[in-house]
Amino acid sequence: MSDLPPATEKREFVRAMFDRIAPRYDLMNRIMSLGMDRSWRAEAIDAVGVEPGALVVDVASGTGDLAELARSKGARVVAADLALGMLCQARSRSCGAHQVQADAVALPLRDGCADVVTCGFALRNFADLDAVFRECARLLRSGGRVAFVEFDEPRAAVLRWGHGVHLRRVVPRLGAWFSDARAYRYLPASLHYLPPEGELFARLERAGFAHVEKRRRMLGAIQLLFAERS
Repeated sequence: MSDLPPATEKREFVRAMFDRIAPRYDLMNRIMSLGMDRSWRAEAIDAVGVEPGALVVDVASGTGDLAELARSKGARVVAADLALGMLCQARSRSCGAHQVQADAVALPLRDGCADVVTCGFALRNFADLDAVFRECARLLRSGGRVAFVEFDEPRAAVLRWGHGVHLRRVVPRLGAWFSDARAYRYLPASLHYLPPEGELFARLERAGFAHVEKRRRMLGAIQLLFAERS
């Protein structure tokens, strides 16, 4: 696909893209989701039972939506992202998360340190998804929980068609008007990177997770994934 980078260039492509779009990233999220992305993130935080004093590691933290929600529960939060531009935008929230610029496959944290790991809208952006799952498992204590918020494709043909029109025609135009045209052409194309549901579950289990659960939102266009560290 012409809007997707070669595999060898994906990591740097994604980092540079998020540095470019960081200033308008939150605005575009609100526009594309009609403001519902906040509720999906809040549901994810509630579902994994973030408690006061818990250590939450927010992987590919972006501008800090999930980190801020975890902090509002009284958790200690490490917000990690590869793109410095996104971390700079997150800093304006002053939510008290400890920020780390780091690759999601090599986070500078000790084994079993975290009670919860979160990640919002980033699975399709990782160059090595299995390595990211293994790193999440490494960070979590036994019984710790992970939550992923990500795009999906609706099951019903009519909904899938409408979702495709929105992503491939509407979103790139909005991106061109408000942010970065190339980045928002990449967005619909990047769904190609997401494994099918069964394979995604299997890859999480191979990485060391159990009790994998999926919830569909926005008529199946969004998925919330939860799992427990074995």
